[in-house]
Amino acid sequence: MLVSIIIVNYNTFKLTVDCIKSIIKFTQEVNYEIILVDNASPKDNADEFLKIFPAIKLVKADKNEGFAKGNNLGIKQAKGDIILLLNSDTYLSEDSISIAANYLASHKDIGVLSVKLVYPDGKLQHAARKYRYLANELLDLVRPLLWLLPYKKRAALMLNQYYNSDFNVYCDWVSGAFFMFPQSILKLLPEHKLDERYFMYGEDQLWCYQIGEAGYKVFYLVDTHVIHIEGSSSAEKPFKYYETMVKRELNLMQMRKGSGLYYQSFKMVFSSKKYISYLIKKYLLSKRH
Repeated sequence: MLVSIIIVNYNTFKLTVDCIKSIIKFTQEVNYEIILVDNASPKDNADEFLKIFPAIKLVKADKNEGFAKGNNLGIKQAKGDIILLLNSDTYLSEDSISIAANYLASHKDIGVLSVKLVYPDGKLQHAARKYRYLANELLDLVRPLLWLLPYKKRAALMLNQYYNSDFNVYCDWVSGAFFMFPQSILKLLPEHKLDERYFMYGEDQLWCYQIGEAGYKVFYLVDTHVIHIEGSSSAEKPFKYYETMVKRELNLMQMRKGSGLYYQSFKMVFSSKKYISYLIKKYLLSKRH
């Protein structure tokens, strides 16, 4: 078994170096190759990576066409039975890649596998997700009532922040920060590659949806963890980010449910919630400063 690890770099030289060092240090129980795709970083000299890691495969994009496109460039060079898309702002503290790859190889029903993600301070990231549904959006508005349910029932119903990543679970989609799948899955996808319609954000949910439509399951493995440095305060993200994420969710809802009454009702509830949430976070952030 060979695992092809795809890392896309865009102006994250030090983070990418630390990520690769951690792979080399901790990955002991599977064979692997590292394919680094530099997405035309204006601040990084991609050739410097080869001076530090001469054994990696380096792919240099002519221009930055987004996360999905960058990963597909790397996948074209991949020889592995298993593909791992790994964010450049992650690093290992144990042999997570071997644990995940061996689990995936022994469970043929799984089309995508991710592992527990934590911030550098150990705080949990909520990386196991359900698709958004109108019922769940409404339930989220009455959170005190949800907390009256037994934990496992509440967690299974809602996942996300209601789930403490303390048991393995099948879910609808997982974070693209650690996104592992059999290379054979690609032949079942549109154009036999990862969908590139989104430049950034929402790709992971789209890919999980398409892999699910192909008859495979999405699995979240808590037997190991990876550190993900992603900024912990989404309140600091600009309104454009929120706009983009709302558009992605609505687009994905249309794929799943069409554009009828259900979609229109969901759009009204979800868009209002996200806008109000943004205003509250912006206000709280301003009070801190």
